Amino acid sequence: FDLNIPVEIVRCQTLREFDGLAMSSRNVFLNEGERAQAVILFKALEQAEGWITEPGMTAPELKKRLNAFIGQAPLAEIDYAELLEYPDLSEPGADMELKNYPHALIIALAVKFGKTRLIDNRIVEPYGGA
Repeated sequence: FDLNIPVEIVRCQTLREFDGLAMSSRNVFLNEGERAQAVILFKALEQAEGWITEPGMTAPELKKRLNAFIGQAPLAEIDYAELLEYPDLSEPGADMELKNYPHALIIALAVKFGKTRLIDNRIVEPYGGA
């Protein structure tokens, strides 16, 4: 928005490796140990989608859980684990229960394994929208 350049976000499915890791040219820079631990990103997205449906779950609690879950991988250095409204990328209300949130949400992750920074995300619609 700073440069006043019109941007359109086009939603599409993430292509994934056999183990769930998002396909990326960066994956070749992971050594065997880093590659094995990097699948925690996909697993975290899967977990987070379930956590969102729990009664009383809020954005701060979800981010706390994401950080703890990804932190189980010793080689993971978390840059960010965010939950934002989709598509405007605004922050959801901190006290608002996510289970029936009225907007689509995006779970966005950026994590370094060694010198390789990987990103992944998932869009969820807690309210059951399309």
